[in-house]
Amino acid sequence: MIEKNFITSGRNTVIHKIRKFDLLIINGNKPVVIVSNRGIGIYNGAIPRKKSEAKKAYQDVVDVGATDVFGEEKTLIFIQALDNKEYKIDYSKVGTNNFIRIHQDNYT
Repeated sequence: MIEKNFITSGRNTVIHKIRKFDLLIINGNKPVVIVSNRGIGIYNGAIPRKKSEAKKAYQDVVDVGATDVFGEEKTLIFIQALDNKEYKIDYSKVGTNNFIRIHQDNYT
């Protein structure tokens, strides 16, 4: 079995596991979000087309709609990041300051 750089919890939570890899969260045609060991933000770079390309760039592409993740696009996703914070990504608020917010500080 292949070790993933993230795990899912519940219906809409992604938990970042490995500091070395950044997660690129893809949710349909909405903005791509990057989760690194230093925090979270909107990703403006090129999305790797293959897993091997992503691995070379120390990235892991997380397609929310894929059957091995959640199986459908989501309006609300929670990210437990390695900076000890849980973030809320609200895709209904794209383009506002409330798109990515800290949901919980020190979730552990």
